[in-house]
Parts: sequence; C-alpha cells; structure tokens
Amino acid sequence: MKTNKTGYATGVIATIVVLVWIGILKFTPSEAKGIQPLVENSWLMSWLYKVVSIQTGSILIGIFEIITSLFLISSFWSKKAGKIAGILTLIIFASTLSFLLSTPGIWKQMDGVPVTDFFILKDLAFLAIGIQVLAQSEDETIV
Repeated sequence: MKTNKTGYATGVIATIVVLVWIGILKFTPSEAKGIQPLVENSWLMSWLYKVVSIQTGSILIGIFEIITSLFLISSFWSKKAGKIAGILTLIIFASTLSFLLSTPGIWKQMDGVPVTDFFILKDLAFLAIGIQVLAQSEDETIV
C-alpha cells in the first residue's frame, strides 16, 4: 500500500533530520553541558567521561548520531545498511530512554501527575522507527 510506504519514509526521514540536527548540536559547548547529567548518571554511558572530556564525549555521541543518519539514508537502497541503521537507531534511542531511569531528579510532580523532561519521551517514537527499519531490512522489498 502506498500510504504505508509514505508513512515509513516520512518516519525515517524525520528520524534522519533529528539525528543530524542533534548530532551537530553535540559539537557545541552548551549541548555538551546540557547532556552531562544524563550521560554521567547513565549505567550505559557514564564510562565515556572516564575516558574522554565532557566536550569530546559529546562530540563522539554526535558523530555516532550523524553516522546513524547516514546509514538511515542508505537504508532506502540497501538492506545491509538498513540492518546497521536499525541496530544503531535502537542503541541510540534505548540509551536515551534509559536516562528516564538513571538520571536523578528527572521525574517531577505537577499537580500530582508525574512529569519528566519531555524531550526524552519523543525517543519512544524514534525507537519504533528503528524497529521498523530493522524489520524492513529483513523484508523482501526495500521502500
């Protein structure tokens, strides 16, 4: 169905745009400082600051995000690139979603309702895109 292909392509392209955008931001000192509490409290990523500086760690994360976006672009033509893109996308967004469990003080109460930094919640949708890209790389056809 054409709508299915259009929806898939739109989701992947949106993920590419976001990954490139936030990947480029990781090269800035403001973003490096902004992600510091998330990374340093993460059981998956805190090792990074033991090896490199906060800024270098942020840049490495940004490079990973940009490389993932390049694989996502290539996934439209290559199943192998799609498989790599799907796995890398899952790693990125599972890692960022883990911040909801590992970062002290990330959950607050607003009028009795638990709330968090909503920018992380968008990663649920991007995680779903990663799953779709991985599944698409195993299908007979490429979008």
